[in-house]
Amino acid sequence: MPVPNVRHSEVDVLIIGAGPAGLMCANALANARVNVRIIDKRAVKVATGQADGISPRTIEVFQSYGLGERLLRESCEVHLAAFYNPSSTGGIELTNRTRDVTAPTARYQFEVALHQGAIESIFLDSMKELGVEVERSTIPTSIELSTDENQLTDPSSHPVRVALQRLDLPEGESKEEIVHARFVLGADGAHSWVRKTFDISMDGEQSDFIWGVLDMVPETDFPDVRNKSLIHSNHGSCLVVPREADRVRIYMQLADEDVINPETGRVDKDRMGPEQLLKVAQKSLHPYKFIPTNGISWWTLYIIGQRVASNFSIKDRVFIAGDACHTHSPKAGQGMNASMNDAHNLAWKIALVLRGWADMSLLSTYESERRKYAQELIAFDKLYSTLFSGKPMTEQNRDGVSHEQFLKAFQMFGGFTSGIGVHYSPSVVVNDSNQELASGLVIGQRFPPQKFIRAADACPIEIQDLLPSDFRFKLLVFAGNFGDPAQQARVESMVKDLQRPECFLNRYATPGKSSTDSRFEVFTISQGRKDDIQFMQFPTLLRPHWSKVLIDDIDVTGSFGGNGYSRYGIGPQGALVVVRPDGYVGAIASLDKVEELDTYFAPFMKTSS
Repeated sequence: MPVPNVRHSEVDVLIIGAGPAGLMCANALANARVNVRIIDKRAVKVATGQADGISPRTIEVFQSYGLGERLLRESCEVHLAAFYNPSSTGGIELTNRTRDVTAPTARYQFEVALHQGAIESIFLDSMKELGVEVERSTIPTSIELSTDENQLTDPSSHPVRVALQRLDLPEGESKEEIVHARFVLGADGAHSWVRKTFDISMDGEQSDFIWGVLDMVPETDFPDVRNKSLIHSNHGSCLVVPREADRVRIYMQLADEDVINPETGRVDKDRMGPEQLLKVAQKSLHPYKFIPTNGISWWTLYIIGQRVASNFSIKDRVFIAGDACHTHSPKAGQGMNASMNDAHNLAWKIALVLRGWADMSLLSTYESERRKYAQELIAFDKLYSTLFSGKPMTEQNRDGVSHEQFLKAFQMFGGFTSGIGVHYSPSVVVNDSNQELASGLVIGQRFPPQKFIRAADACPIEIQDLLPSDFRFKLLVFAGNFGDPAQQARVESMVKDLQRPECFLNRYATPGKSSTDSRFEVFTISQGRKDDIQFMQFPTLLRPHWSKVLIDDIDVTGSFGGNGYSRYGIGPQGALVVVRPDGYVGAIASLDKVEELDTYFAPFMKTSS
């Protein structure tokens, strides 16, 4: 029986928590025109501080949602990493400088830094244009998941019941609401209420590290204040990160005795405030001065352990993302990046299920892909943290961490810290057959950038810009040299195969819908010269629009482009490449084996009813 005076409502997706993970997911689902609501207990959004580093892969993801330009405009680019070690005079000295990003295929060969409040504003403004805003001062008080198997397997049902309470309403007004949701995402942080309510354990190291963080605009003679600086000193390690508007952030690891109250065993902020943190940082940065010009703009202490949740979902109806399911040190700057990429991975899968395009089984790949990545991240973080926090090697401490060890690890793990090396294992949406047909396109990794020339007008095009996060699968037809009669015959035969009624392009077509509502988008990339190729010569299926035929050639100035086939490891006979809605390579087939792509889509794609 409904509770009197309590409003009941239905929603496709309820998101609990409006941090970076929750906002990334809400914005993505709003773009997919999903009925989504997002709540947060905070009355106002984050204004300063919090997380601040965005990796090259995450910049690509922002770009895929049309948000990259604003992110780059407002943030601070970080191109160089400087390494400091103990000097013979008792301070620190520059040992080496190297490029900050060591991922050759990254589109953006740098990181950016911007405070979390500004990052959240990018999402909030985008969502608002789509009619979605955060419902603040709102908390969940209970959550129940149906045990009816028929409900759980029916994507049209609303098996999750969440009681919400508004904290900011005056007395006399009803503060309660019961929301019936198809799906719920708990993006509610390291102390996740959703995770605890479902009794999901956090597995990993029980020891915690205590960190202090300061944001300020410094007066300084430190020569690498505008570079990322990784500092080993005899007084402790710290990390200096340049920020927007002349700001700088300093991370420092603290000793337990400095901040733990021995009576309670908890962090006591009264024992270590901003002034004491500044003294710790100044000691590690000696002989260079770091003096705040207008005070400390933000500071915090936090304890963090290296842990991963035992489950990322409950019955593929309730999910957790971000800090709710993995925590790690800030040294490699992966917290916010991993969180937002969790949401990026999940959003398209929920959207396809809600549209009736995909089977519920697709949702299980969220946990299998992102939990494995989180475990790999923790393993990396343990090694990196040990090297970063270890005592530096000196004449007196021959067992310490050498600069060569640390630099080697920094460069070796460039694929990890950049986000470029994330690799999803074989699953219902990753078929790792035929890798040899495109050795430079790693199945299960994101599709790498490359400049091609548009056949219709010789305009240079970055192919990643043709792969937006619009919830469609992209079929990239690498047609080889269409001017060669034998290859032309192969391509025309392939087109006939693609036109079969049982082919995935037709089998999963949406009747009566425009091409913009299609599940698939076809692009053709041909070998040849821009002076010779006429885009009209390709079969109609391969040129659904004049903008969708590209040539692997250099631009008219001779500055860039060309060598795309060789970079992707594709031979003259071409290949068919399926790119998932999140930009990851899902499957590869030869031109004469179209049926292998039918086999790829069959386990999870649904025909239109």
